[in-house]
Amino acid sequence: MISNYLLLIILFAPFLGATVLFFIPNTQKDVVRSITVFFSGVSLLASLFLFYSFDISQGGYQFISRTVWSETLGISFYLGVDGIGAPMVLASALLMFCGVFVSWDVKDRLKEFYINLLILGSATMGVYMSLDLFFLFFFYELSVIPMYLFLIMWGRHTKGYKDMKGHIDMSGEEKRNSVAFFLNFNKNSKEYAAMKLTLYLSLGAVVALLGILYIYVQSGLNTFDLIAIAEKGNLSLEVKEIAFILIFIGFAPIAAIFPFHSWSPVGYAAAPPAASMMHAGVLKKLGHFTIIRICFYLFPEATTKWMPLIAILCVINIVYGGLVAFLQKDTKFVIGYSSVGHMGYIFLGLASLNTIGLTGAVFFLYADAMAMGLLFALAGFIYYQTNTLDIPSLGGLVHKMPFVTLCFVVGGAASFGLPGGMNFVGEVMVFMGAWEVYPIQTIIAALAVVITWAYYFRMTRTMFFGKLNPALPDIRDARTWYERLPLVLLVFFTLFFGIFPGRFISVIEKGVTPILARFDRSAENSAAQKTALTVKTGDETSK
Repeated sequence: MISNYLLLIILFAPFLGATVLFFIPNTQKDVVRSITVFFSGVSLLASLFLFYSFDISQGGYQFISRTVWSETLGISFYLGVDGIGAPMVLASALLMFCGVFVSWDVKDRLKEFYINLLILGSATMGVYMSLDLFFLFFFYELSVIPMYLFLIMWGRHTKGYKDMKGHIDMSGEEKRNSVAFFLNFNKNSKEYAAMKLTLYLSLGAVVALLGILYIYVQSGLNTFDLIAIAEKGNLSLEVKEIAFILIFIGFAPIAAIFPFHSWSPVGYAAAPPAASMMHAGVLKKLGHFTIIRICFYLFPEATTKWMPLIAILCVINIVYGGLVAFLQKDTKFVIGYSSVGHMGYIFLGLASLNTIGLTGAVFFLYADAMAMGLLFALAGFIYYQTNTLDIPSLGGLVHKMPFVTLCFVVGGAASFGLPGGMNFVGEVMVFMGAWEVYPIQTIIAALAVVITWAYYFRMTRTMFFGKLNPALPDIRDARTWYERLPLVLLVFFTLFFGIFPGRFISVIEKGVTPILARFDRSAENSAAQKTALTVKTGDETSK
């Protein structure tokens, strides 16, 4: 049956496409585009089939595929998705497919660009599928490499920084591959953004790897099998607390939680549009997902202990991200800091540790992927047309770009939680779940939505309405099929699941319920241990 190989098809179709592209000359751009569309399209269609074939009545991990990779080390290529992983696999495939069309007119090394995009898409999906900690970490690390290359090779300098000129040789030609060019670490350069992103994520990955190896050794099972460790691993409370700290600190940077967030907006701003879409939509969500998959699943006791602190940090994320976004003048920085703030809402839902809050948080993961993907795609199109993302320098774009304006309004409205968009459903569920546990944090988070409204309204008004800036070059709307297709897809998914969220919520709940059941069992065990200790102490006292 195809279901037995569905995850392998989704995962390896982009990898196969990237391999085929290696043998295609860069001069044959139409062939390069066609191959990329085909293999990314196969992954997207299979992901849609996966999502709608997920058996809600059964729940648990489905579409299992397992191959022993090293029996001695206890490593298996073990894939499966639950109600949390299935939506995020779909998000990765959709943004990868849309990114192909957003990058249709890339002129510099198009083949290499698409190879990086396909590998990045496969790597993120690999994390969402992996039930073996070794391969979960492997795919996580693999996802960082394409992002560095996107920034260093196809990125842009930010905040008005003028493109650095390489060494000029005797013939007058610029040597852009000079050492000085690649070691240009001005704080507004793309090289600085690439290095900051790589260092933050790589240092965090080292800490996470220590946590994974610590779990592997302390479980006593000689396996990286996540489910086996959860069911049979003999992990003491002390081990769980140490492992939780290592895993959380290791994956917190990619989730952009305060104070590990500063690499993220810079990376957004410097990256090409497709990379920004993947970065904001699914790469950043790997942090939340891995924390749920490992910490929530393996260490419910330690997770319960540390969630009050996380609830404080997430409120800082929300308020800080909103205020800094309000002060930005670069479109990508506004969207980037907005995304940092949204990560706080997701963590608030996670911290609630109840069904509606955790379901809302996972729902928000997908919703934010759609909204951020749409906004960064639009920002990239505007930049290609106007050669600037400086908000005060733009104005009246609606006169030349009515279709782009409409899509931007939809994306902005969805991002600040207007009813009808997916973000609204996620936010409401997060607030309802968090109110039961953290009412003060919930009130602050709800009030901070006003800040989000303020900077999105101001940005939209300044960029698109009023008189057209006469200093702008001759610009046009998105009018070709390949320019409109990704925008239409992202608008459709944002609105469709915002108006009809039932299927999404039902799927996610089937992933959330087993995790929360582990919290309930751990609480019952702790209560039983305390009762036994009290009885024992009482008996000794009576004697």
